[in-house]
Amino acid sequence: MESYSFPYLSDRQSVTREPSEWEMNLAGALEAAFGAGHHELPALIEALNGSRVRPRQGGAWTEANFKAVMAELGA
Repeated sequence: MESYSFPYLSDRQSVTREPSEWEMNLAGALEAAFGAGHHELPALIEALNGSRVRPRQGGAWTEANFKAVMAELGA
C-alpha cells in the first residue's frame, strides 16, 4: 500500500521560480537576525544594516524599503 502524503504541506508549494542569490542572502541575514533575538522591526532593520546584504537599490535598510521588499517577495 502506498503511503499518503498530504499535498498542502510542502514548504515550496507556491514557488514559481528558484530564488535569486540576493534573495537567498537576504533570507540568511533574516534568519541570523531572528536567531539573535531581533523580532521587532527596528531591531531587525538594525541587524540587516549590520549584515552584508543591502537593498537591491543599494544604501541602507529602512522600515519603508524593508516593507516594500517583503510585500514584493510575498506577492
